[in-house]
Amino acid sequence: MSHTTPSLRPTRTGTSRSRWLALTVLSATMLMTILDGSIVTVAMPAIQRDLGFSPAGLSWTVNAYLIAFGGLLLLAGRLGDLIGRKAMFLAGNAVFTAASLLAGAATGPGMLITARFLQGVGSAMASAVVLGILVTLFTEAGERAKAIGIFSFTGAAGASIGQVLGGVLTDALSWHWIFFINLPIGLATIALAVRVLPGERGAGLAAGADVIGAVLVTGGLMLGIYTVVKIEQYGWLAAHTLGLGAVSLALLAAFVARQATAKTPLMPLRIFRSRNVSGANLVQMLTLSAMFAFQIIVALYMQKVLGYGALDTGLAMLPAAVAIGGVSLFVSARLNTRFGERAVLLTGLALLLGAMGWLTRVPVNADYVTDLLPVMLLIAGGGLVLPALTTLGMSGARADDAGLASGLFNTTQQIGMAIGVAVLSTLAASRTDELLSAGSDEASALTGGYHLAFGVAAALLVAAFAVALLVLRHSGRGTATQNTAPAEPAVR
Repeated sequence: MSHTTPSLRPTRTGTSRSRWLALTVLSATMLMTILDGSIVTVAMPAIQRDLGFSPAGLSWTVNAYLIAFGGLLLLAGRLGDLIGRKAMFLAGNAVFTAASLLAGAATGPGMLITARFLQGVGSAMASAVVLGILVTLFTEAGERAKAIGIFSFTGAAGASIGQVLGGVLTDALSWHWIFFINLPIGLATIALAVRVLPGERGAGLAAGADVIGAVLVTGGLMLGIYTVVKIEQYGWLAAHTLGLGAVSLALLAAFVARQATAKTPLMPLRIFRSRNVSGANLVQMLTLSAMFAFQIIVALYMQKVLGYGALDTGLAMLPAAVAIGGVSLFVSARLNTRFGERAVLLTGLALLLGAMGWLTRVPVNADYVTDLLPVMLLIAGGGLVLPALTTLGMSGARADDAGLASGLFNTTQQIGMAIGVAVLSTLAASRTDELLSAGSDEASALTGGYHLAFGVAAALLVAAFAVALLVLRHSGRGTATQNTAPAEPAVR
């Protein structure tokens, strides 16, 4: 069956120069989004001291952002298809930039938490449509592979840059500047986006204005993410966790049922007909759950066991960012074009598995060069995994579903990270308490807890490898998937 939406038909929009400028704008937004998630963690002690946060309240400077961001991605992606992805992108950047100003000027806990929630709203609006814009800009296989490699590089670099930059800004100026730094980037991004991003009318709200579905999915995702991030406080079997988790699952189940019967569904279920789309999103969720062990628990190990400072920790993890960035920027596109995304993805997952396996043996008195630097280099596998997953996760989506596919892909990212936070942190803390009760010293007990987290992360990567091997279809030479054609998606 043919399905044509002329305003969304993919074209080689503008000149080659304008398309690469557009990629710069999209990458800058992703950099801000990722950076903002990690830059706050280093400044949290200073924020707590200046604004009088309680220990429990301080966690909401992170949770408020995660709940809004993860909960709204799917809705924002679909609305981008309906009202126009450029309009959604610009509105999201405007909200994020204004919220950053509010956060930097915060004088109390309530004001900062509100600003962080609004930052999450703006990030969801902008980042939900980024991949949808990218795949309609770059339709030729080689160019798309290169563009996705560059885009993945900025995302990978953002996390490490955030940790280093957060330490520098907090020490040299104040924590307020970790938010104020978003203002010039945001304003420049908006100004450039108006000029270089392709305009489109969108399919119109009548094509998918499912208000009931929007309420169900947004409520279900927000409540689910809230439940997950609070597991460390309440525990897995607490009434709080089980009760809210059940409500969240019920809302999401009702949303799926609604989409199967609604005349104009918010999320047409046809998008899951593609094995590559469904499989890539599941692999991404498992992989990012595991990679929390590297991004956060390795940092905790360096600070709490090895005695590194915040800035030293960021610098120690910099080789990983360089390795991931170098591979995604200079190697991944060529390998994807030559061998196919599935083969490259499996190779990258094997390297990440090696890194997690190595971490299960790090000692209490680790030497950076012999015990940690090999991990930083093996993490380069992420530079293979991320671009391959991005291409596969956007494959099979029609042009008028590109925003939805982008929002779905980003939603599974956030869910994966939230699950990683809950599962690995809780397991590490429980194991540490057990070892302390058995008479171990604090450093040994912490190291034992982290070893368990790294082992579980390795198991998650094994599961991701199995899904990639069994579910994803082989993508042969040069198939960067022309997935934005307005025909019905092929089942891969």
